[in-house]
Amino acid sequence: MKMIRKGFKMFVYPDKIEAYTKRHNPIWAELQETLKQHGVNNYSIFIDKETNTLFGYAEVETEAQWKAIANTEVCKKWWAYMADLMETNKDNSPVSHDLESVFYMS
Repeated sequence: MKMIRKGFKMFVYPDKIEAYTKRHNPIWAELQETLKQHGVNNYSIFIDKETNTLFGYAEVETEAQWKAIANTEVCKKWWAYMADLMETNKDNSPVSHDLESVFYMS
């Protein structure tokens, strides 16, 4: 199956970068399993410390599976756990902006 490559950006509060990093290392086993069950592979998050911008990259099987993660209980718990560290929407989901791919080398 051909994977969909997703790039997106989020924003972490400047004084919360260390906590953000610590909470992801490791992420909850239940969350990791949920991501895998929803077809997510090669998920990475990078930070630009000059702008506090987080760059996320994930390879997913389908957009539908990616979007379905938001409806899982563990994802909602994770969002609540992370809400004090970053810009979020009213439902605690991270404010996230999709990025458009302009180059890919396989």
